[in-house]
Amino acid sequence: MSELAVITPADSEKIQTEQQQTRKRPRSDGAKKKQEGKKVPKKLTWTNKQRALVFAARGITFHARHLMNDLRVLMPHSKTDSKLERKEGLFAINEVCEMKNCNMTMFFEMRKKLDLYMWLSVVPNGPSARFLVQNVHTMDELRLTGNHLKGSRPLVTFDKSFDEQPHLALLKEMLKQMFGTPNVHPKSKPFFDHVIGFTNFDGRIWFRNFQITAEETGGLVEVGPRFCLWPIKVFSGSFCGEVIYENPEYKSPNQYRNEMKMEAANRYKIKAQKTAARQRQEREIIPKEDELDQIFHTITQDELNG
Repeated sequence: MSELAVITPADSEKIQTEQQQTRKRPRSDGAKKKQEGKKVPKKLTWTNKQRALVFAARGITFHARHLMNDLRVLMPHSKTDSKLERKEGLFAINEVCEMKNCNMTMFFEMRKKLDLYMWLSVVPNGPSARFLVQNVHTMDELRLTGNHLKGSRPLVTFDKSFDEQPHLALLKEMLKQMFGTPNVHPKSKPFFDHVIGFTNFDGRIWFRNFQITAEETGGLVEVGPRFCLWPIKVFSGSFCGEVIYENPEYKSPNQYRNEMKMEAANRYKIKAQKTAARQRQEREIIPKEDELDQIFHTITQDELNG
């Protein structure tokens, strides 16, 4: 059997001094050059934890579902969830956002299979806004020539009218937080190659998405989708609270359809009245006898006998 080595206190002190000397070795020339050169930039971190929940209520049409999917593609920071049942109230959306760890939501609902509505809300304290979605054209429907990478960050632009009215300034901030992709998001690309534009015209907010083709000349090619938002109401809370703003020019689709039916009925009534007046006028007119009608009259034998 081999004998065990016995370490004396003097040997242990010698070993500790050698270890300290190896730890304090001078840096190599390469490390000195790296230190003397440019500083290595710090790695960017994902600080803006913006997450948006995009989903819909049960009963939407395929056209609205395609629009929702197109918007999800434009927002890499979005999350999805199953359709919300109709029997559940809108306030249940706050609980869904809390479970999904989202601080904003875009919710679609449809009435009568005809009218599409959109909710934008900041969870859980608000504000929230309701819009009527009109003039919807999806990417598959348009088939435009523009194209950009999936997950790239957009330039979100607004026209100057958004800074002139308080409710438009509030909607501008909500849309900017919803469609603006956070920097260094794990699912995003670290560059800008498309522009999302919001324009206020005729009391509606028009949405357009363009690809940046030339940075020097500012060339743009539309990608899609297209739609416009007609603001209805803005609430102080998330799907609840006091009404901050109500659009006085808003007309519900039911009211608009009733007016169209009344206008068509009035057109029929006016046409019927004109026809009756013409027939009555024709009956009242008594034609005058013309003296020249007797020129070519042939005298019959009965007239001669008479």
